[in-house]
Amino acid sequence: MDDLIPNIRHLAAFAATVEHGSVTRAAEAVNLTQPALTQAIAGLERELDCQLFEREPTGMRPTQPAILLVPRVKSAIEKIGSSRATATQLRAFLALARAGSYASAAETTGLSPASLHRAVADLSYAVGERLVERRGRHLTLTRKGEARARGLGLAIADLRSGFAEVAAWLGKAGGRIVIGAMPLSRARWLPRAILRFRAQFPSIDLAVVEGSHAELAHPLRNGEIDFLLGALRSEEELDDLEQEPIFEDRPQIIMRAGHALSRGTTLTAAQLTQYQWIMPSSLTPLRSYWEEMLAYAGCSPPRVAIECGSVLTIREILLETDMLTLLSPDQLRVEIEAGLLTVLKPPAPVKRVIGITTRRDWHPTAQQRAILTILRETAPQIS
Repeated sequence: MDDLIPNIRHLAAFAATVEHGSVTRAAEAVNLTQPALTQAIAGLERELDCQLFEREPTGMRPTQPAILLVPRVKSAIEKIGSSRATATQLRAFLALARAGSYASAAETTGLSPASLHRAVADLSYAVGERLVERRGRHLTLTRKGEARARGLGLAIADLRSGFAEVAAWLGKAGGRIVIGAMPLSRARWLPRAILRFRAQFPSIDLAVVEGSHAELAHPLRNGEIDFLLGALRSEEELDDLEQEPIFEDRPQIIMRAGHALSRGTTLTAAQLTQYQWIMPSSLTPLRSYWEEMLAYAGCSPPRVAIECGSVLTIREILLETDMLTLLSPDQLRVEIEAGLLTVLKPPAPVKRVIGITTRRDWHPTAQQRAILTILRETAPQIS
């Protein structure tokens, strides 16, 4: 169900039948004939492999799978913006939004650029909005187009969750959870949680998308990932996201074994500025904490010789040079335990809050709630 978009009219017919409890009234509401509506519901039942309604003399009574699914379907249709939009139109527009050109979108979908252009134009007409525009030789989404692309991503996430909940109720627990993971969460916290979750839910697929906060926040907002793990940001940056603190991490100064500074126990301001540093970008909380640590020690931050957020790259550079970094020991645990790297306490305590970030209006499935619970329970073991 990632980009597998069901027939939107079938979904609208299903939602209307739940709401009205009658094929006749539902058909009028979505402007379908009664045979077409009945056929739409039958198609959805085949796709889900379950019965959605009990046909009774007084009308159509939704079954438990229908009750589970209908809130997700209504939310998805609202985000899509029109029950007249087709799956082909939505798939074409989503491919265009991601690829940035009709030619690139054609490569990913297998459709011709002309077919894509026609589908996107038809979608624009269906939702009553201009979605794309040309600026010179470049194609861009309009502001409404950007909002529509985001809504489509969230609609797909809603439907994916709804189908997963129905499958779980049927005892076919399948589905997929997509986790955004910033560097620290990948060291020990997330792997331990994944092992526990897999033991309880072996049929649920997990996908881990790695990156920085800047790289992962957009996919989170668009519904491409379900939640994000890592260092929390200031609240003013996240008006549409919610953050849950889980544990505190205490970064340390790390260097190669045998480094001249490793012979002492207390670091002075002069020593901290004597060597070159490798640090993440200035947009990260860790960089700010590093600057505050140096200010506490009584010195101005030196020039960052290498700006890098990759732990693998940082590790190799530390092993081969006298450079320093400020990082969580958990992220370099293997090298530290092997005696290849040395850890010293910073001149002032440095701590950062690690947690879970979600969309403010997110409604997790039972399986998503389960892995969040495991993450909360696993974190104190390593904090």
